[in-house]
Parts: sequence; C-alpha cells; structure tokens
Amino acid sequence: MNPVGLLLVDKPEGPTSHDVIGDVRRALGIRKVGHTGTLDPFASGLMILCLGWATRLAEYLVGLPKAYRAVARLGASTDTDDRTGSVISTSEAWDSLSADDLRAALNAQAGDIDQKPPAYSAKKVEGRRAYAAARAGENVELRARRVTISRLELVELEPPDVTFEIECSSGTYVRAVARDLGEALGVGAHLTQLRRMRVGEYSVEDALQVRRDTTTGAIEQHVLPPQAAVEHLPRAELSAAGCEAIRNGRSVEWETAATGPVAVFFEGQLIAIAEPASGQLLPRKVFGVAA
Repeated sequence: MNPVGLLLVDKPEGPTSHDVIGDVRRALGIRKVGHTGTLDPFASGLMILCLGWATRLAEYLVGLPKAYRAVARLGASTDTDDRTGSVISTSEAWDSLSADDLRAALNAQAGDIDQKPPAYSAKKVEGRRAYAAARAGENVELRARRVTISRLELVELEPPDVTFEIECSSGTYVRAVARDLGEALGVGAHLTQLRRMRVGEYSVEDALQVRRDTTTGAIEQHVLPPQAAVEHLPRAELSAAGCEAIRNGRSVEWETAATGPVAVFFEGQLIAIAEPASGQLLPRKVFGVAA
C-alpha cells in the first residue's frame, strides 16, 4: 500500500524543491506528492510534503508561521536581493557599523509591517510573474503587503556578514528583510544563506534528508499520519451516526466557537474537514474509510 500522510524533509542547498519532490516520487513509486511551500535552490531546511490523498490537506499547512536562520552580507545590493543576482551597488561604510546599529535596524522591521516583495518573485503583475518581467528588463513595481515578524534577532556579527533568526508569517520574504536592513543602514545588503528551521510546530530536527539513493523503507518510517496536518485546527469527535452523515455529505449539529475549518474525527481517524455555520458542521472535504 502506498504511504499516505506527511513527510518532513530537510532540503539541502543546491537542488530545487521540485528535485526533492522528484526524488521522493521515485523512491516511493508514486506521483501524488505535493508541497506546502518551496525553498529557493540556494536555501536549505524544512519542507513539508503531502503524500497520497493527504495532498488535499496541504492548504491547511501553507499558512503556518515559519522560522529561519539567515545570513545577510552588508555592503552590496543585488537585483534579486540574494546571492544569485547581479550586484547593482556597493558601499564600504559597513565597517563603521556596530552590533547596536544592526539590532536597531532589525528591530525596526519587527511586528506588523508593510513589506515590498522582491522584484524577482513569483508575484503577478498584470497577469505576469514579476521575475519574468524583471528578467525581460522591465521596471517592476510591486505593492507592499502586510506581514508579521514576531521575532527578528541578531545572532552573530562577522562584518560584513550578519547572521539573524526570524519568526514570521507565511508570505514574508527573508531576502526582503536583508534588503531593507541594508537600506536602513545606508550600505546595501543581500541574502547569502537561508535555512528554514520550523513550520508551525514542525522542526527541521525531525526531518529526513532525502537523496537519490534513499530507500523506500527509510522514507516510509518517517511518514506522519494525515491527521498531523490538522493538529492546529479545532477538532470535532463524532458519533457513528454523525460520521455516517458527514461521509454522505450531510451536515451535523455541532456547537463551536470556531469560525474556520474544523477537523472531524471518528474513533481517532480523520474523516473530513468541515466548516461551522449556525450550530452545524458542513462537510467541505470528506475522506474515505481508510482515512
């Protein structure tokens, strides 16, 4: 039987996220492998993959907050805001900066802020990906979007390199943090290293490093059950009658203060995702008996 559930993978630097997914597909002999957020090739760290019908649960993971350790290099700005781009300006003024200067500039980005996405990003501008327009030499202007940075801490200063840790909402660009740090200090900066440490409550310490020679058995031993994807959601335990109703697409009575998705269980098994409305649970995604 093909595995169904979540797989925590520690992506190395170099391969693309889709390369990693391809290795998992080959090792398991399945096509149904989805992700809950990719990493750039130069980045490393935690990726959460969904296997089998658990791909239907990916949307409940993509919005979880994330934590990273990153390195920014002061004194050079690039067109991509990271080390993969071309240098567009330089400055030697970084050598007069202190750790306190860095902490103050980082603190200015903490909290709820309006962050401008990098020009080389997947955001769409008039129906086109921003990176495609930027590569074509067009001037790309993206609107700032609201993000939350709950922690932004200086870890190490080895000029011109600055190591920092960040905990942030989904959709935050860490390379934009590096860019804005350089702009605030007046010296320019770009991201040189990025490692994703955590997604929600999932840690890279529990992840598997997948290579082309990783065996099927090694991967299967690390697969988490599908319900691991919804542990952060409100939970409803139903009776046999309620389970039968939900599995046949009917609503059931259920009083809850929840306003978003609810994970529905019967005898410890995840059977559905429902939406609460007027004292009832309305089934939105229903899973088979094997769930």
